[in-house]
Amino acid sequence: MLQIKNLDFSYRKGRKLFDSLELSLGKGSIYGLLGKNGAGKSTLLKVMTGLLYAQKGSVDLYGTPLGKRLPDTLKEIFFLPEEIYLPDFTTSEYIKLYSAFYDRFNPAQMQEMMREFEVDPSDRLKHMSYGQKKKFVIAFGLATNCSLILMDEPTNGLDIPSKSKFRKVVASMIDENRSIMISTHQVRDLENLIDPVIIIEQGKIIFRQPVDVIAEGLSFHQTGRDESAPAGLLYSEEMFGGSRVVTRNTSGEASQVDFELLFNAVLSNTRGINEHLKTVQS
Repeated sequence: MLQIKNLDFSYRKGRKLFDSLELSLGKGSIYGLLGKNGAGKSTLLKVMTGLLYAQKGSVDLYGTPLGKRLPDTLKEIFFLPEEIYLPDFTTSEYIKLYSAFYDRFNPAQMQEMMREFEVDPSDRLKHMSYGQKKKFVIAFGLATNCSLILMDEPTNGLDIPSKSKFRKVVASMIDENRSIMISTHQVRDLENLIDPVIIIEQGKIIFRQPVDVIAEGLSFHQTGRDESAPAGLLYSEEMFGGSRVVTRNTSGEASQVDFELLFNAVLSNTRGINEHLKTVQS
């Protein structure tokens, strides 16, 4: 569906943010794009929507360059930025105006998601809290039924109940005709939702694996303060009373993936974890 090939991008001359970056996205997945602040997540999403232009390489959706920003291509992609600014419209005015750009927009889905998110349809967007605005735009983006929906830090500004509803709504909307990519550094907000996991660091994709491969190949657990290092140790971090560790999974059963621990482990031991998971897949 979406192909990025040999991508170079820089904000200023002499310092590349992306250097020959490669990435492909298919249909039917909720991709998790994880990375620290400044790793290039937001920039990559903007390049993927044609809002920023690469110095080299290609970014194509269904074979058409996104940089051309053709209407028939743009109607297949929706981008939710981290910071949102909405006009002084009622919700119905906004929906009527902007839904015209998306020929698969579903008003019934929109209304159902607004009810789920407890967004009052009679409120003016200007008077909503930031969290309510965020939920409104999330609902609108999902109701477009675009082939590819990109969300940059969508859970920022949401309270704990709203984050739970966000996961529920997004999971219910995925099907074989679309994919969603969610960029975040708050990995715990997306547990049990994203698959596969993509990690970007210093402008490079350093990790990409489906959750079932991670669960089959790695084990996540805690050790006591006086326990010796476990066999097959790949990563360890101290915690009160002991350590949190990632080891090779030799149990023969899928483990429960700790996304935060996985993220830290990949940043610390990228090569070791990638090489081990290659053996799991072979």
